[in-house]
Amino acid sequence: MFSGIVSAKAKVSKVKKFDDYLSVEISTPKGFNKNLKRGASISVNGVCLTSKDSGSKLLKFDVIEETLDRTNLKNITKGDMVNLERSIKASTEIGGHLMSGHIHFSGKVKKIVDKKNTRDMQITLAKKYADYVMEKGYIGINGCSLTIGKVNAGDFNIHLIPETLDITNLGQLLKGSLVNIEIDQNTITVVNTVKKTLATKVSG
Repeated sequence: MFSGIVSAKAKVSKVKKFDDYLSVEISTPKGFNKNLKRGASISVNGVCLTSKDSGSKLLKFDVIEETLDRTNLKNITKGDMVNLERSIKASTEIGGHLMSGHIHFSGKVKKIVDKKNTRDMQITLAKKYADYVMEKGYIGINGCSLTIGKVNAGDFNIHLIPETLDITNLGQLLKGSLVNIEIDQNTITVVNTVKKTLATKVSG
């Protein structure tokens, strides 16, 4: 599990394509890999990946087709900046919201409004998940826990503070960029429960 509070952004140092997976190497900032064990779960742009090897400044992952199909990692190239977060411990302060690192879909950045110190973005919303995205709710974008702004038919807005723009790769996104989106699981549970309850009353 993750908190959605990105701890570092790091550069992709190597990408190698195989028939049915990608091998990805990431150069990490000082201290990120401290006491990290092989097989540990790391959030990379919000995607939960298993570390197969790590040095003091390097992470290596294998990314399979299922993950590539659902996320923006299918477009990852050497030199890209990615958001990183290590899995939380029982004692970790949850500053964002609990996230699994299991991406529901990838959305496209439709519009960007850069202000003096902040940034607003409009992101496409898959119809399948529209019922679970509501204003002031939580959402995960490239591994960042964010509060949802105005929701429209087919898209939603997010508003980024200077701290988020500094620590994460969201400040480097362009119009047309793909972002990984994880819907808040608590919201999914509540909405589905209400739907089932209403359906039972109607059928009864």
